Amino acid sequence: MELKRVVVTGLGALTPIGNTISEYWEGLKNGKSGCAPITYFDAEKFKTKFACELKNYDPQEHFDRKEARKLDRFAQYALVSSDQAIADAGINLDEVDKFRVGVIWGAGIGGLETFQNEVINFAEGDGTPRFNPFFIPKMIADIAPGNISIKHGFMGPNYTTVSACASSANAMIDALNYIRLGHCDVIVTGGSEAAVTLAGMGGFNAMHALSTRNESPETASRPFDATRDGFVLGEGAGALILEEYEHAKKRGAKIYAEVVGGGMSSDAYHMTAPHPDGIGVERVMLNCLRDAGMSPNQVDHINTHGTSTPLGDVAELKAITKVFGEHAKNIHINSTKSMTGHLLGAAGAIEAIASILAMEHSMVPPTINHTTVDENIDPSLNLTLNKAEPREIKVAMSNTFGFGGHNACVLFKKLDA
Repeated sequence: MELKRVVVTGLGALTPIGNTISEYWEGLKNGKSGCAPITYFDAEKFKTKFACELKNYDPQEHFDRKEARKLDRFAQYALVSSDQAIADAGINLDEVDKFRVGVIWGAGIGGLETFQNEVINFAEGDGTPRFNPFFIPKMIADIAPGNISIKHGFMGPNYTTVSACASSANAMIDALNYIRLGHCDVIVTGGSEAAVTLAGMGGFNAMHALSTRNESPETASRPFDATRDGFVLGEGAGALILEEYEHAKKRGAKIYAEVVGGGMSSDAYHMTAPHPDGIGVERVMLNCLRDAGMSPNQVDHINTHGTSTPLGDVAELKAITKVFGEHAKNIHINSTKSMTGHLLGAAGAIEAIASILAMEHSMVPPTINHTTVDENIDPSLNLTLNKAEPREIKVAMSNTFGFGGHNACVLFKKLDA
């Protein structure tokens, strides 16, 4: 069968460097760090005392007090960002066929804060099992798309993809496939996460996954730098409206980009470490290119997974060199996690948005905080270090990889480029 074309017609974002798409882009192009000491709880006894929290986010600006109490922060972020994207897409909710509008959302963890607080309250009590009646519906990862669909009456496919830090990229790939196979006209997709909590910080610290650069938090996320010592935990959400091309064209929608391919693979190697030779990462990019029917030489820009971990950054760049060969040195490569931190299940969404905005503005955001060359990284690669660089981008790739060896890659193209 002939696959339908899929385009992006709406964007929304809540990030540590901006709470709207325009604020997010300003932060990206100016190399703004979203990292600062933790304000949500007393982190004095933690090995890592900083994170990339949202700034100036007030739930009462978006929800009444009663509604906010029923929603974990990850679900709040999903609703706020998806509302932005739906408004940006200009979709008339009275005219769209809601049976053909779905919500496919990504979350690596879900309501971690809700789970943590309920357990703490029980442990501090007298042993009587008193739990909030909203404990389970606040916590479960699938409640985010559920709430989005309930709010707007969308009655198409509705679920959450869970693949750690690849979750929202997997959500976008599923959305792409449902539309191009003709099952839906529109899908709200993306991801959200709110793991800057006692349990989140404690758990990742116990794994030795986080940077402990407490003396200089704003420079702690430093992908590709020889002195990198772990990732920085972030939070927030990114939302994209994926739409069948003819459907979008008929209603005169603004089109940001075409989604031309998605790839998936598994490292099948280790619970948390990447394969040292980047075999799974190499395969996921090849799968994505094959799915799009494109050659490596057509790619202009790659927003890497680039978490600022000693092993992961090197493995990914090795894989890029293998897949793209000599053309790799012509690609503008970056890691926007240097600014936003790592949003876990929401990372794929906000980084896909960054790639789309880079394409729209012909500007590649920088990989900030780079001071020391890593001898294990090919010096011929253009890692867009420390300042944004102008570049006409016709094809952009976004990579995301998760604990468990989950790899996902999405490819975007300028419409008719």
